[in-house]
Amino acid sequence: MGNQQTYHLPFLLLFGALTICFGLNVSLGSVTIPFSETINALLGGELENQSWKYIIWNYRIPKAFTAILVGSGLALSGLLMQTLFRNPLAGPFVLGISSGASLGAALLIMGSSLFSGIMAFGLVNDISLAVASSIGSFLVLLAVIVVAAKIKDTMALLIIGLMFGSITAAIVSVLSYFTNAEKLQQFIYWSFGSVGNLSWAQLSILLGIILIGIIISVLSIKALNAFLLGENYARSLGIDLKKSRLFIIIATGLLAGGVTAFAGPIAFIGLAVPHLTRQIFNTTDHKILMPAVLMYGAILMLLCDTVAQLPNSASVLPINAITSILGAPVVIWLLVRKQRMVF
Repeated sequence: MGNQQTYHLPFLLLFGALTICFGLNVSLGSVTIPFSETINALLGGELENQSWKYIIWNYRIPKAFTAILVGSGLALSGLLMQTLFRNPLAGPFVLGISSGASLGAALLIMGSSLFSGIMAFGLVNDISLAVASSIGSFLVLLAVIVVAAKIKDTMALLIIGLMFGSITAAIVSVLSYFTNAEKLQQFIYWSFGSVGNLSWAQLSILLGIILIGIIISVLSIKALNAFLLGENYARSLGIDLKKSRLFIIIATGLLAGGVTAFAGPIAFIGLAVPHLTRQIFNTTDHKILMPAVLMYGAILMLLCDTVAQLPNSASVLPINAITSILGAPVVIWLLVRKQRMVF
């Protein structure tokens, strides 16, 4: 574990990169706004065109903050899962939480086709989708917590989480088979993921969820560092394995479940960012890794959203596709260059 003093410069550079990416994300979009006017708006000044001010403050800035929260939340939840299971392929959704959120959204969008009259939901909008997704992810998380309290083997919990994911995915497939084309298209569009649909009120709710997840994660740093050396070593340090594991699962559920509920299922970030961080920082100390993955996740998500926005075009590419297309080659290059996995 490295000396914290040696990481001041990298963190300063990360903060600088995050600031630049935020400014870039806010300044680019379907409507061309001069960069100087964007900076002026961010500093609270008056703009020549009031519609520009409205676009910046009611669409672009909430979208940029959403990207920061989504990237940070997924990256940290991925780090938690990879450490808990000591598995480099573990991501934030191995416990089936994302599948639970997808099931909630699927029941809302497509359920009326299968259960007409029984599930006569109102209008499907961003708020109702977030609520349905939250309920779905919470129910799966609750089931995982109940199981986690009864078993001692962490790897068995990983397999059970994957089984929960398979069950919920199967139910979504059945709903997809019976629904009409319009509802199916609506669900597929939701599954692409998006960071551009949140209002300031929804953003504040997501911020609260992410902050609680981060606080629980920070309180679990000692246990996370011990888990890397094995459960027997963690036990020898006096760590309550069952309690620590439960807190880590709850933190992951809040981070991954909250993000999926408000932004849809977004791939790659949670799996790759912890690896990128370990390769660059070359440490396993979670006191260093946690703030680093939060910042890396935010930077990568801002960059992906900037590319997906297609500047000067009304079209927006699926954020899910962009995260994988841009991110996967970077991870492959880093691993080939280092020729080993830091873990």
